[in-house]
This record gives sequence, C-alpha cells and structure tokens, in this order.
Amino acid sequence: MPVFSTRRLRAIRKAVLGVVGLTGFLVVWQLIPTLGLVDPLYLPYVTDVLARLVEQLVDLAFWRRLGSTMTSWAIGLTVATLAAVVLGTVVGLVPFLRRATHTAVEFLRPIPSVALIPLAVLLFGIQMEAALVIIIYASFWQVFVQVIYGVADVDAVARDTARSFGLTRREQLSHLVLPTTLPYLMTGLRLAAAVALILAITAEMVIGNPGLGRMIELSRSAGDADGLYALVVVTGLLGLGVNLVFRFVERRVLSWHQSVRGEEVR
Repeated sequence: MPVFSTRRLRAIRKAVLGVVGLTGFLVVWQLIPTLGLVDPLYLPYVTDVLARLVEQLVDLAFWRRLGSTMTSWAIGLTVATLAAVVLGTVVGLVPFLRRATHTAVEFLRPIPSVALIPLAVLLFGIQMEAALVIIIYASFWQVFVQVIYGVADVDAVARDTARSFGLTRREQLSHLVLPTTLPYLMTGLRLAAAVALILAITAEMVIGNPGLGRMIELSRSAGDADGLYALVVVTGLLGLGVNLVFRFVERRVLSWHQSVRGEEVR
C-alpha cells in the first residue's frame, strides 16, 4: 500500500507540474503580442490560435488531411520496422556481415532524408509513395541500428550455455536473442515513430501531398498566421500522443525488464 500510494502521489505531482508548466507557457505566449514584443501578425494571440484550432476540429476536411498524414506515417513506420528487424537480425547474427556492412551503414545513415525528396518526386510524382520513400528511409535506420546493437549484446556465456544444452537456432532466437534485443527494438521503434511523423509532415510541405503539411504550407502562403499556428499546435499534440502511446506500449512489453522495474521502484 505505501508503495502504491507513493507511486500515485508521484503521478499526481507530475501531472500537476505538467499543467502548471503548460499554463505558464500559454500565459507567456499571450503576453508577448499583448505587450507589443512581437507583432501579432507574426505571433498571434494564443486565444485566437485556440479559437482557430476549435474551428479546425469541427471541419471534416481537416480530419481527412489528418487521416492522410497518419496513413503515410503508419505505412512508412510499419514497412521500415519490418525491414529493419529482419535485416538487422540477420546482419547482427553474422559477424562477417556486420563487419562487411559497417562502412556502408555509416555512410548511408547520416544522409538527410529530405535530400532524397527530388529523387522520390522524380520516381513517383506528387503521390503518397514519394512521401513513403522519405519516411521509410529515415525510420529504417533508427530501428536497424538498435536491432544490431541488441543482437550483438547477447551474452557470450549465455550463448555458449544454450549451445551446450542443444537448443536449436529457433529456440536460441526466441529464448535468448529476442529477450536481449527487445529493449533495443522498443527504443528504436519509439524513435522511429517520432521521426516518421516529422518526415510525413515535412514531405507533405515540400512535395505537396494532401495532409497536415500541405495545410501548413497553404496557411503560410496565404498569410493566415492563426491557422498556421493552430496546425503547428496539432502537429505538436500528435507528436506528444505518439510518444505517450509508444511509451505505454514499451512499459507493458518490457514490464519484466530491469529498466522499467527500476523506474517503478523509484
């Protein structure tokens, strides 16, 4: 009971501090244009932005654009994760492949995904597929590298013990490699989810696909500061929601792991 009460009090305190911080941020935002520190043309009043946000939430076209963005995000993240898990496991399990691909990985990984936008547009035009190329490329490396690290982190003594007990390759994968790699995989997946969302919106802004990014660009070109900031707030809320969902999944999947159990004890 004391542990439960302490945990509950900590959660309440964290929520209260979050509300206080958000309220303070909104107050400061409202004061900046009110005091004339920034022209409302460039930083509108927070009340006007929230009013426009409410208008967007009751607009069916807004939800269609949001659906387009989240569809690109989900497809790109799923394809990137599946490819990264398969390739990362194979490369991680074979030392020769790990050494042979190290230079190529270190060369390809730092390439900015937005640099591939002209190539994607050339191949697919102004279609969702062009955005998917960018999303998959950026998200793939987040998971791929983590999976390789996870597979390589398998304890050598545990591996030798498994072999001495005659465990098959499949049993070693399920009982040894998977539990060791899973924390790395969940971290990579959480990072990839955030990166995929960023690239989905960025691709829509640059390529012109239907979605939130396209709406942001149209608001900018029309000089609609209220609409622009309202959409930026939406993207921030999406990012927060994605992070919270994957944090929740990570805690449930890794409830047995010492990292999660250590957080619960503290």
